[in-house]
Amino acid sequence: MALTETTSGTADREAADLLTVSGLVKHFPIRKGVLQRQVAAVQAVDGLDFAVRQGETLSLVGESGCGKSTTGRLLTRLEEPTAGTITFEGRDISHLSEGQMRPLRRDIQMIFQDPYSSLNPRHTVGKIVGAPYRLQGVEPEGGVKKAVQAQLELVGLNPEHYNRYPHEFSGGQRQRIGIARTLALKPKLIVADEPVSALDVSIQAQVVNLLEDLQEELDLTYVFIAHDLSVVRHVSDRVAVMYLGKIVEIADRESLYSFPMHPYTVALMSAVPVPDTRRRTQRERIRLQGDVPSPINPPPACRFHTRCWKAQEVCRTEEPALVQLRRGHRVACHFPENLPLASPEA
Repeated sequence: MALTETTSGTADREAADLLTVSGLVKHFPIRKGVLQRQVAAVQAVDGLDFAVRQGETLSLVGESGCGKSTTGRLLTRLEEPTAGTITFEGRDISHLSEGQMRPLRRDIQMIFQDPYSSLNPRHTVGKIVGAPYRLQGVEPEGGVKKAVQAQLELVGLNPEHYNRYPHEFSGGQRQRIGIARTLALKPKLIVADEPVSALDVSIQAQVVNLLEDLQEELDLTYVFIAHDLSVVRHVSDRVAVMYLGKIVEIADRESLYSFPMHPYTVALMSAVPVPDTRRRTQRERIRLQGDVPSPINPPPACRFHTRCWKAQEVCRTEEPALVQLRRGHRVACHFPENLPLASPEA
């Protein structure tokens, strides 16, 4: 009886995972010479393990060059993984051909970072937002024009803008057009690659609130890629911190922001602007020494040890495993911060 309940509980948890990533690797080869022999590789993503639950927002954060955008492109299969598996709704999509991926494009979509370059300037808004219907051979009820106008209204744009061109819109409006195109086929998973970083600060909150409203209304699941920890705190259910191609910490939002354990996460948190000047003077600002090492030749063992103030010999010789130290809070560090007083929960 107990065994049956345990098995059932495990099955329920697995069913709740919309996307599962295991051992995900992406190396970009560097070739030289007449014969174009491979002499090295950029280790952009180097062994990621995580799951995205149905209806949640999982954020990937880290410095530029940590591999978070490459991860997003791997999840949407815009890039071919070097190794590892990507499982969507129980199906391994890691190495599907373009033809095999085509039906899945309806369920997995991406919002791009730059609202200027992601829209074709020669096409009208109607043609841009209606493109997914044509590419997938879908004939919406009432016709494509009516469906496109409904999508524009959904994201806060005037349906009468159907025949306008992208250059006639502001950056925030262009991003809304991109979001409307992404939502056209009612996807289940959306990878948002820094969707507000190219926008004015005054517009960022509007777009973030729009994404949250759409998630609630349409039951969407987000993988949100960002470097702004203030935005991440507002939108996320869980947060994964990446450094040089690896996840160094992953936890729910409250746990990560209240008790950051990895020294890199602690340093990132210390750099978040604080509006209250009194609190600003009370908080220690951690300044990391040196630049991020090259992903072509990353440091051995713990990749953060070259910049970490807690590094010891074991950090240079033994790679720390990503282990759970609080419920739902995993960290890859030999000397983590903010350790719980009680023993680690299973």
